Amino acid sequence: MFERVLSFLRDLPAAGETRPSADDPRVAASALLYHVMNADGVRQDVEWERFKQILAETYSVSGEELDALAAAGERADNEAIDLYAFTSVLKRDLDAEARKAFIGLMWEIVYADGELHELEDNTVWRVAELIGVERHDRIEARRKAAAEAPGARGNSSDE
Repeated sequence: MFERVLSFLRDLPAAGETRPSADDPRVAASALLYHVMNADGVRQDVEWERFKQILAETYSVSGEELDALAAAGERADNEAIDLYAFTSVLKRDLDAEARKAFIGLMWEIVYADGELHELEDNTVWRVAELIGVERHDRIEARRKAAAEAPGARGNSSDE
């Protein structure tokens, strides 16, 4: 199932050579992943590396193309006034399973530093709600990411 999701994400339109827009699904995903990485106000190197690794694996990009996608996500997030512009793109372009998998990727970034901050938790909750991922699926994705994160702390109950 996860391979099917990755295959779908890889087949989405390319971010493009010119300044990509937030309505590009790859940029929307990058912006949301970037946003959750910075939700607690501290961007650690391990989070940045996980962010880029997820982009590289999900979209089969590397080098300059990876840097451009990461920069486009950062720029889009910094210019956004809310998350709806990004979540509406993902809700439109991803099926239910791919949306669940995306929430799993968000949790991987949250737990990259081994900690769960309430602002990160709230961000994932809001994104999940906006893209139509059920509470139990969000919680299960969080538990899985927490279990796989070395030295994870902050695994308190959801809500």
